[in-house]
Amino acid sequence: MTVIQHSDPPNERIVVVERLELPDAQGAQLGLVRLDEPDRLNPLSWAAFRQLHAGLAELEADDAVRVVAITGTGRAFSAGGDLRAYLTLQRDPVALPRYFDDVAEALEMPSSMGKPVIALVNGVAVGGGLELVLSCDFAIAARSARLGDGHANFGQMGGGGALSVLPQVIGLPRAKELTFSGRLLGSAEALAWGLVNRVVEDDELMAAALDFGVEVAGHSPLALAEAKRVMTQNARSAAAAQVERETVMRYLLTSHDAPEGLRAFAEKRRPHFTGR
Repeated sequence: MTVIQHSDPPNERIVVVERLELPDAQGAQLGLVRLDEPDRLNPLSWAAFRQLHAGLAELEADDAVRVVAITGTGRAFSAGGDLRAYLTLQRDPVALPRYFDDVAEALEMPSSMGKPVIALVNGVAVGGGLELVLSCDFAIAARSARLGDGHANFGQMGGGGALSVLPQVIGLPRAKELTFSGRLLGSAEALAWGLVNRVVEDDELMAAALDFGVEVAGHSPLALAEAKRVMTQNARSAAAAQVERETVMRYLLTSHDAPEGLRAFAEKRRPHFTGR
């Protein structure tokens, strides 16, 4: 198995792009996009969203790459948004819409690509991490993975699919339970709920992606791209996603509870939500 590293110096990157040769597939490759801030549990900062979009676009343009996988380094897929940065960002009416535009571009990229995109959930996937999982065509989870919305724990709301895509994936009642409670699902429960397609042992996660890549490499890229386009267009609602983003931005910019949740996180105390 050959690993082809991204050309940028790794110390300038928080999202790394790699290419893995698929066995006996005549040069076909699996493109791997990896969130690479393990000490911080791979937060989805503004820079991370931009680099994620750029990495996916790079792999989409590479004809040798037949399947793309997204994962995280270390013990997390992604623990979600960068809450420390949100304290300032969520009170900036100019920067916040620009941020949400970049978030939307990044999270819409997997479904708009002509290649299958798999989420390899190697650990905790919460908040924005869960939304990144939902943006992929399907997910394979490691046995130790835990998934959940978690926004409500910090006075936040999902703005990248937790409110519009999650109900389509697991059904409205379960989506409401997950959103309202803020709890995390273990991998077995996530499988039972339909949030992930398969659960494998932790050390078998990449092998599962490579095996799928070998299967895909034998099919027509055009046929798969067209099949994906039809299924995605029929399943995803652009209007619902827009309502989600607009509602969340208004809440973040005007409410008491959104900054209170962030301050409580920073101060390591319980938040005092007032409903305003």
